[in-house]
Amino acid sequence: MDLMYNSTRNDEERATASQAILKGLAGDGGLFVPERIPALDTPLASLAGMSYQETAYAVMKLFLTDYTEEELKYCIRSAYDEKFDTEEIAPLREEAGVYYLELFHGATIAFKDMALSILPYLMTTAARKNHEEHEIVILTATSGDTGKAALAGFADVPGTRIIVFYPKNGVSPVQEKQMVTQKGSNTCVIGIRGNFDDAQTGVKRLFSDQKLKEELLAQGFCFSSANSINIGRLVPQIVYYVYAYGQLLKKGRLQAGEPMNVVVPTGNFGNILAAFYAKNMGLPIGKLICASNENRVLYDFFQTGAYDRNREFILTSSPSMDILISSNLERLIYHAAGKNADQNASLMNQLNQTGRYTVTDEMRRAMTDFAGGYATEEQTFAEIRRVHQESGYVLDTHTAVASAVYQKNFSDGSGNVPAVIASTASPYKFARSVMTAIDSKYEEMDDFALIDELHRLSGTPIPRAIEEIRNAPVLHDTVIEKNEMEAAVKRFLKGE
Repeated sequence: MDLMYNSTRNDEERATASQAILKGLAGDGGLFVPERIPALDTPLASLAGMSYQETAYAVMKLFLTDYTEEELKYCIRSAYDEKFDTEEIAPLREEAGVYYLELFHGATIAFKDMALSILPYLMTTAARKNHEEHEIVILTATSGDTGKAALAGFADVPGTRIIVFYPKNGVSPVQEKQMVTQKGSNTCVIGIRGNFDDAQTGVKRLFSDQKLKEELLAQGFCFSSANSINIGRLVPQIVYYVYAYGQLLKKGRLQAGEPMNVVVPTGNFGNILAAFYAKNMGLPIGKLICASNENRVLYDFFQTGAYDRNREFILTSSPSMDILISSNLERLIYHAAGKNADQNASLMNQLNQTGRYTVTDEMRRAMTDFAGGYATEEQTFAEIRRVHQESGYVLDTHTAVASAVYQKNFSDGSGNVPAVIASTASPYKFARSVMTAIDSKYEEMDDFALIDELHRLSGTPIPRAIEEIRNAPVLHDTVIEKNEMEAAVKRFLKGE
């Protein structure tokens, strides 16, 4: 029997996995969630001998039940191939006493590749299964990494177009260069004068605009999303936590059934929510440690039970976490409310109307698996320096936030329960911040000189993704006001 998906805001809206992936967002603005979290049916001890692709199939077959074995294995095989620069796909590195799960070996050197390499295959397969005849228009807001990974995944995929909105002054120079040099006749990249939350809110507004939807359907287009609100993004992210556990077994660091802790730097909450799903499948995870930067809205939520985005938006050296509206938290709220869609919808309406909501004590008790922590800019840079001095290993700024949070608040020094820190981006993507954290003498060097110096210092190869943009021409230079997003979408679809 197929596993069905419900909207977090309306129990009446149900979809198969392929339908949920195709739609991206539920019609009522809610997010699709599985009606139940399936139990992992692979013996834990077996995980040690499984490749990443085998692990992916073992996990994803349980969630994407209306895909045939042949379809799903085709998607997995097509996604996790030579686009990644290591056969392991997601290596687990032990450095300075903890394990860093390297999720940045894909085409755009950030963890978003782990899901966005497979999403185009899942989506085009879903379109065939559901006899979708309209051209699929992917609308995405990015805080830096999702945009490039989505662009790379969907570029020149037949039957699709992709439009990415990013905050013009809210991403790193390398992140911006990666996006604005993107090739592909079906791609469009637009900077907005505002922050990520403005871009994300604008995209959600376009999704929920029924008049616009009908207008575009008449022209042969339908919207979908590559943001982490799409369940086709979330399910592939569960895989790498299961794989990490298998690697700890393989290294002899754990016996089957013993727990690991997981530390995740997060802004939109999808990456750590995937770990929550893995735990609820039966993977032995102890604490789910949610690491925030100075935009500490999630830390404050786990401390108080009050979610409040009415605060200063701070631009930090970890821009992919510069987020005040964590969209995927809605899925956790729905679970914590006992799958009460009405209660969840009420809280989300409060967030929309007032910018805040407070959960009940009972809901807080349902979220005790989570712990929050945050790191200041100073602590983040100090952690990059410390890890490099101790081991020669270089962290990017986002991974350093998680590492600092773990060291400051959760490391008891015993090492009894191994900590797996999600390493979400290559340091080459944030070379300026990383190198000046290691030594202030690098402040005067230009971006690509810093990349060359990072290569020398770390002994790691410069990723292909960086070399490709070194002299690449800018192909997308549109910048708009945040209230001009609908008009920009229409212009692109008309070919203007």
